[in-house]
Amino acid sequence: MSSVDPSSPVPLDASGAGVWATALQPVGELASLPAGRSATSPFDDLTGLPFEDPILVFALAVTCFLVAPLVMERYRLPGIVGIILVGALVGPNALGLLERGETIVLLGNVGLVYLMFLAGLEIDLAEFRRNRSRSAGFGLLSFAIPQAVGTLVGVHLLGFGWATALLFASVFASHTLLAYPVVTRFGVGDNRAVTTAIGGTILTDTLALLVLAVVAAAAVGDLTPGFWVQLGVGLTVFFVGTWLLVPRVGRWFFRTVNEESYVEYLFVLAVAFVAAYAAELAGVEAIIGAFLAGLALNPLVPSHGVLMNRTEFVGNAIFIPFFLLSIGMLVDVAVLLDGPATLVIAAALVAMTLATKLGAAATAGWLYDYTPAEVGAVFGLSVGQAAAALAVTLVGFEIGLFDDAVVNAVILLILVISVVAPAATERSARRIAMAADRDYEPGDLPRRVLLPFSRGSEQRESLLDVAILLRDPAAGEPIYAVTVVRPDAGDGDVDAAVAEAEAIHDASSAYAAGAEVSVVSQTRLNHNVASGIAAAATETRASTIVIGWDGASSRTQSTFGTVIDRVLQNTLQQVVVTRVREPLNLTGRVVVVLPPTVEHNAGVHETVHAVKTLASELDAPVDAHVVREGGDGSDERPAHAPDQSIADRYRSLFGSVAPEAPFTVHEIDGWDAVDELLERVTVDDLVVVVSARRGHLGWHPELRTLPKRVATTAPGNFAVVYVPVVRDRDDRRFLRMR
Repeated sequence: MSSVDPSSPVPLDASGAGVWATALQPVGELASLPAGRSATSPFDDLTGLPFEDPILVFALAVTCFLVAPLVMERYRLPGIVGIILVGALVGPNALGLLERGETIVLLGNVGLVYLMFLAGLEIDLAEFRRNRSRSAGFGLLSFAIPQAVGTLVGVHLLGFGWATALLFASVFASHTLLAYPVVTRFGVGDNRAVTTAIGGTILTDTLALLVLAVVAAAAVGDLTPGFWVQLGVGLTVFFVGTWLLVPRVGRWFFRTVNEESYVEYLFVLAVAFVAAYAAELAGVEAIIGAFLAGLALNPLVPSHGVLMNRTEFVGNAIFIPFFLLSIGMLVDVAVLLDGPATLVIAAALVAMTLATKLGAAATAGWLYDYTPAEVGAVFGLSVGQAAAALAVTLVGFEIGLFDDAVVNAVILLILVISVVAPAATERSARRIAMAADRDYEPGDLPRRVLLPFSRGSEQRESLLDVAILLRDPAAGEPIYAVTVVRPDAGDGDVDAAVAEAEAIHDASSAYAAGAEVSVVSQTRLNHNVASGIAAAATETRASTIVIGWDGASSRTQSTFGTVIDRVLQNTLQQVVVTRVREPLNLTGRVVVVLPPTVEHNAGVHETVHAVKTLASELDAPVDAHVVREGGDGSDERPAHAPDQSIADRYRSLFGSVAPEAPFTVHEIDGWDAVDELLERVTVDDLVVVVSARRGHLGWHPELRTLPKRVATTAPGNFAVVYVPVVRDRDDRRFLRMR
């Protein structure tokens, strides 16, 4: 897949003035390329057509973005197909309401770059790393099969020369992720097969565009050793530079810049397009750079956070629809009347694209044991054709390897595939999502997060970030916020205290709305703050309580302070006591401290699930350390697993609980080793201490003072997670479905 930038240099300079010296004609002129075609619309005699007023043009475009998907949904067709079809209807080859001029071309290219950036940003990076060999394997299959078949058909059946046949095959050897918005809508972007297909995009696109560069250079006599050196060095510098530089710049930015969230959005937008332009300088298409930039920023942008939501919102509402509209405006159904040559080549292109991409998907499914629905999703994602096909076609036409019939046939291919790819992907994505729903057992207790706020809290937004990461987005539950006001608060003006609490809740609701998360707030009057929080937890049926702690010293017999300690005594829910000092998205590792016997606590599955959820959302590995202490029975092995060490038992525990997240488990000798561990953690580590309540299984006296030692020793963020007191509850909902 590739973007089509009409102003970007390409290796076509027939005068030999440089490999990347000649510019393509604007893509908007594609419809006028074939000889004998009329550039006029039947409506050109009407006053004011095509529309030129920028306000009217934009108004018509966004109206198309709104209406087309709604109409398509009534007929059970993907919404993106509607935008493409409407683009064909209002474009210069039909009603002529809009001209595919520089503005539409610019916004379309921006949308394609944005689409690939989102694909890299939203991909489950842990799953991508686990499946990198599968992504590479599928990428090779999805490129090699179409390239080989297309070349042979071009030479032996269509009568092309070898250079023309190679370029002809590369038209559909890559793919455009036209159907990517479909998988995000169904929430299956982290599926193993979907991840494989998306990851394979970078390889198929790179190889197809290399074929383009080599054939074009050979056609103009520029295939010299200098060409190979320039291309190799440029690609190496770009890939290595982007992968090393972008994460470092991102960490510096998020750590030092503490402004409104729109500044963070502008930063990620700048990274995307700077990387896209750097890719062009290196000799590949801009979308490769955008995709790589998304992968590099992926760990710094939590998938369900405010920044990700804003990034997706702008792309899905404006930029990506403009890309789809611009593709639709290229379509000219009248090419069917241009003679049998166009129909023959178009039929060959459509047949080969469908057959070879399906063959690659089926082969990958056989190799990697994918379900039929997953094979269908891989096919739907990889069969899409748009930008790369256009880029190759225009280059082939410019250097004389393609004629008018090929150009028109490619346009027809794009039209057909634009309908097939989203439809196939939607059908398969729906089946994948339904299968996942059947595996999920929700149990009786909803997963709800309660967030107690104190008046004047400085951690409000940080605590909301933790709550957003811990909530289950699929369940759609809101975050419950509560502030307990004592009747004797302040100078006795209870109304003022309640008004202050309501102002805190309003600000919290506005912040969470940026992540499309609702907040249900309540203000309670109670002389005992802890009792008010416990009552709110019971009334809301909360499963997790997130409380902020400043790490300050308290009485000798107290762990956190009077309020938090009493909340722990008066509740049975999982309680997360946390202090956020650094931006959570900078977390590079989740360091977990585990008491030796907490694995036998019935609620430990929920706590491990919470830890792995944090790690998965932050794209950070879990580095768990189990305290091994002799003499108290903690090193005894259960009768059913006499040969298992304590580390093996915890590895089995972490491996059995969803979601997927890389983890390691180590044994450390005694509680003194915990202090040594804390001295080695860095500011980018999130330290999590798993604890049981006093008197419950897994409790140890060291856990009373350990939070204070963590607060004073660990330089970064930390949390103490108290295992819920589980009474006759089914914990299978936290287990992985194999």
